[in-house]
Amino acid sequence: MASTIPDPHESTCADRPEAPPAADRAGRVEAHGIDHIPERERHGHPRQLFSVWAAANVNYLSLVIGGTLVLMGLTLAQAFAVIVVGSLFWLLTGLLAISGPAAGAPSEVITRAIYGIRGNRVNNAVVGWMISVCYFALNLAAAATAAFSLVEKAGLTASTGVKVVVVLVVAALTLTIGVYGHGMIMKLYLPITLALAAVFAVVAVGVFRHTDFSYAPSTAPSGTELWTMLLAGVTLIGAGPLSYTTSADFARYLPRTASRRAVMGWTALGGFVPSVVVCSLGACAATAVDMTDPQSGLQQLLPGWFDPVFLLALVLGTIAINALTAYSAGLALQAVGVRIRRSLSVLADGTAAVSLTLYGLLVSDFLDTVSNVLQLTVVLLGPAMAVYATDIVLRRNRYDGPALMDETPTGPFWYTAGVNMAGALALTGGVAVSALCVNTLYTGPIAHALGGMDLALPAGVVVASGLYVLLARTALRGA
Repeated sequence: MASTIPDPHESTCADRPEAPPAADRAGRVEAHGIDHIPERERHGHPRQLFSVWAAANVNYLSLVIGGTLVLMGLTLAQAFAVIVVGSLFWLLTGLLAISGPAAGAPSEVITRAIYGIRGNRVNNAVVGWMISVCYFALNLAAAATAAFSLVEKAGLTASTGVKVVVVLVVAALTLTIGVYGHGMIMKLYLPITLALAAVFAVVAVGVFRHTDFSYAPSTAPSGTELWTMLLAGVTLIGAGPLSYTTSADFARYLPRTASRRAVMGWTALGGFVPSVVVCSLGACAATAVDMTDPQSGLQQLLPGWFDPVFLLALVLGTIAINALTAYSAGLALQAVGVRIRRSLSVLADGTAAVSLTLYGLLVSDFLDTVSNVLQLTVVLLGPAMAVYATDIVLRRNRYDGPALMDETPTGPFWYTAGVNMAGALALTGGVAVSALCVNTLYTGPIAHALGGMDLALPAGVVVASGLYVLLARTALRGA
């Protein structure tokens, strides 16, 4: 077996004391970064993963997406069906999570087995870091907008200076969780889930009282147009779980013997349940009010006293999802090759995201541009998740955590010049086919030939997975 190469910017396993009790871990800055977690420091139960993913998905964005499905021209029943089908992609997020306990490493390191040491640095730079920072900025902008409304309800004017302070405060709360890391996330996310569930239960009562369950659009699409809308809706919903190609990050502290079925099930359930429930609430609300302006529309369905509570919940939900994003982006920055402690890498990511947010909110429409570009991320994230999931199946989830730490040319994951061509070609092929099928900001030639039908998600997933099976099976035989 290849020797382990410790990260000089992280303390070594030999210097580490026995894992402290859970309560103590939550109050300490996590020392581990992308280094291997030894078995003696593993702890927790798979069921804890439910609240981690639920807290991050009981949010305002899901309401907006649900309402968008009805605005697209779908009936309520069709919207419900699309929400359920699109949310099934959380099963892939759950599958990726089982590699965490197996390797004792985050996704950003495990994918060295797929792309090679150097190839994985490129993968982490784009899929892991750049996209994460953009999502962080967009979510932070959404939270800040809700916080601006709270400031005005308190009788203050949301001047430029006040807006800057609000953005910095929300970002500071988010980054504090990300800096303290895994222990803090595990401790906070259960009460956050319960608090958000209580708030959205009140929202559900207000929405259901006004829902038109017999709603149908004035002009119902049919034939190719209907299928185009249904596929677009599934892609819109599926983009959420597909963006979490880093689910192993939050499962890697579990004992290696933790049930794979439990890890996968609790992760998938934690994303699936709130996604279905909250998106469905958004769809129901769209039958009663104009969801082109969701915040104003929902205010018509909720009691006046509840409005500040709802706004606070929107901010809290965004903090929860952004803390996970910041945490994984910090690991991705380390995996790119930047020699920096995990806590500092989180702060670096936050600084970049805050700068983008302030520029977008106060100077230009930059965030709108980024938002449009991120609509295309399914072209990249679908194939990336497919290749990762296929590797887990082919290897039967057997990963050598210490060997994954070896970044030298003599290591087992150096492959050819630091690149595993099987992973690189499979991802490239999947992305290329997906790009030809997309119909979002532009219409690819295949989508054009199909009358605008966007098959980017299924085509990219199938091609990437199929290519990886063909190219990697020989190399992995007997692994």
